[in-house]
Amino acid sequence: MRRQRPKKISLFGHFGSANLGNEATLLAMVSRLRVVFPDCELCCICTGPERVVAAHAIEGVPHTVRSRRIWDRRLSLPKRLHMLFLGLGEEVGEYTRAWRILRGTDMFVVPGTGLLTDAFELSGWGPYGLFKWTLVARLRRCKVMFISVGAGPVETLEGRLLVKLSLAFADYRSYRDAPSKEVVESLGVRASGDRIYPDLVFALPSPMACAPTIARDRRPTVALGLMAYSPTYSMGDAVDDTYERYVRSLAELADWLLDHEYDIELLVGDAAVDTTTIADLKAALRQSTRHVDERVVHHSTATPDELLSRLVAVDYVIATRFHNVLMSLLGRRPVVAISFHHKCSSLMSEMGLSNYCIDINEINPDRLIAKFEALVQESDELRCAIRQRVERLRAALDEQYELLFREELGEVEFVETETAAG
Repeated sequence: MRRQRPKKISLFGHFGSANLGNEATLLAMVSRLRVVFPDCELCCICTGPERVVAAHAIEGVPHTVRSRRIWDRRLSLPKRLHMLFLGLGEEVGEYTRAWRILRGTDMFVVPGTGLLTDAFELSGWGPYGLFKWTLVARLRRCKVMFISVGAGPVETLEGRLLVKLSLAFADYRSYRDAPSKEVVESLGVRASGDRIYPDLVFALPSPMACAPTIARDRRPTVALGLMAYSPTYSMGDAVDDTYERYVRSLAELADWLLDHEYDIELLVGDAAVDTTTIADLKAALRQSTRHVDERVVHHSTATPDELLSRLVAVDYVIATRFHNVLMSLLGRRPVVAISFHHKCSSLMSEMGLSNYCIDINEINPDRLIAKFEALVQESDELRCAIRQRVERLRAALDEQYELLFREELGEVEFVETETAAG
């Protein structure tokens, strides 16, 4: 007998923000849920509910309304102890609020993103908020699902415990790469039955752009995807002067590109923090070139669609943020990745592009230029290989959705993601 489709699905994550990678993840999940469950009610528990409502026409609620942050490690212990008493009532109210919001929810979904980390703090979008909501979801008897999530770093004892407990509440867990699963296993979670599936953004409709023809009447354009580097989020041994060498290396690369008749477009993945890096790079460029204003441009991008449109309008990409790299590949663009986290190197390895990946801690201009020259030389073959691998990753995501939602609904007609030709 056919089971009744879910009446309500709640999505949880750092959405409605300036981080376009997270916004692309939400777009991919909402789009698929509307195909499979056209009549369901969607609710997004997030950072910026107003933006989510405007972008997707679904219910949006803030993940917290608490003002006192007793988990904030930046506060001294005496202040945190004092706030503990003041915030106790607020915290009880937070659990009561979560209980009310999740009323009637059939599925509580954590879709993608790198939420399983304590790199920034325990509260807010740290492990404590995740624990609180997954606990209440479990008490509400929701089906708790972590779908293609990223993990790490998780360094503190409290963070490790909270992430482990949150995952223990889950009915389904999958990770976007093998290193994320390894991080989870290092916490003591039995993850042998958990699956590895691609990042959810690969399911977005692909643009009609495979192998562009570079117009003879214009210079080819290289997109430089910039990032405000955070050593606390980096996997591995961070180097103190990494950011300074990163900006200096990109500035010398940009000089080389301009000298070799390439134009440059600067792109970011999080306008709230990355624009400082644009200013730093332009300041470095102005010391050595006269072309920074004419041939180095920046177009602001407010949505994933706008970012993808900018990426497919260029000929080559050199990017740092994970989803800048991923969306370049989705747009069939040859890309050099500057890896600050295992997710970047894992993605490039999965795509067969490890030779075009540079560890940010080992960055220098000569290596960047050498990688780019090799990329250009092999660009025709790379575009073809990228297209084939992207299609395989999209098929893998279709498999995951079919597994998840056929099990939930029984026999339903599964609508496969439409892959654009080209």
